[in-house]
Amino acid sequence: MEGAGVRLRRAFGNQQGPDLDPFLLLDEFKSDNPDDYLAGFPWHPHRGIETITYMLEGRVEHGDSLGNEGVIGSGDVQWMTAGSGIIHQEMPKGTPDGVMWGTQLWANLPASAKMMEPRYRDITSNQIPEVDLDQGVKVKVVCGEINGTAGPVRDIVIDPGYLDVRIPAGAEFRHDIPAGYTAFTYILNGSGFCDPGRKKEVTEHQLVVFGDGDELVCSAGKEDMQFILVSGKPIREPVAWYGPVVMNTQAELEQAFEEIQKGTFLKHKI
Repeated sequence: MEGAGVRLRRAFGNQQGPDLDPFLLLDEFKSDNPDDYLAGFPWHPHRGIETITYMLEGRVEHGDSLGNEGVIGSGDVQWMTAGSGIIHQEMPKGTPDGVMWGTQLWANLPASAKMMEPRYRDITSNQIPEVDLDQGVKVKVVCGEINGTAGPVRDIVIDPGYLDVRIPAGAEFRHDIPAGYTAFTYILNGSGFCDPGRKKEVTEHQLVVFGDGDELVCSAGKEDMQFILVSGKPIREPVAWYGPVVMNTQAELEQAFEEIQKGTFLKHKI
C-alpha cells in the first residue's frame, strides 16, 4: 500500500536499490477494482530523483503546487525530474471499465544534478515511435535507440534506455547494451526466457536483472511476451534515502525535511 491507499506490486525498492544503480524503485499498479487505486497519491514532495510513469491502461491526473497540471493516458509517459524539489500529486483514474494499469520507475540523480531545476516531460503515445524487427518483434522506444530510431526522451543524465518490447510466441529479441550499464526487464504479459540457453522461464510480474555484458537476448515461449527493458549508467555515489527524497548524505536529507517544515523547500519554479 502506498500513497493514500493504492495497492501496487513492488518489483524492487530500497533494499535492492544498490544492485540496480542508478535505479531506485519499480512499481506496477494493475487492477480492475477502483477501490485499489482511486485514493491516489495526494500532495507529496520529491527531491534528488526522476520518476518515470508509463501508462498501459487508464489515466493519471497530475498537478503541482505551482499550478501546473495535466493528464497522461494509455500509452503515455511522464518523465518528471524532481531535481531541487517539487510538491505534486498523482491521482489515478481507470478506464470506463475500471481498469488501471501502469508502472512507475524511480531513477537517481548524481550529486551534481540533484539540485537542478525541476521539469516535466509528458510524452503522448503518438510521440513514441514503434520499431518493427525480425520475427514480428515490436519495440516502442521511449528513451534510447534501436535500429537508428531514437525515443523522444533525451538529454537524461544517466543515459537511460526505456523500451516496451513485444515478442510473438517462439520469436527472439536481441539488443546491445553498453558494457558496465545496469539493465533489467520487467515482464508485463506472457512468458519466455531472458537467457540465451533458455534454461529458466520467466513470467508476468517477474524482474530479470542482467549481468555485465554488451548484448542481451530474450525469447518468447509458447505464448507472446511483453516487457519493459530499462538500462542506465550507474552513478556509484553514496545514497541517503528517506521516503520521496533521495540525497547523498544524511545531513542533506535532514536539510530537505527541515525546509519542507519551514516552507522553503521549493527552489525553482517549474
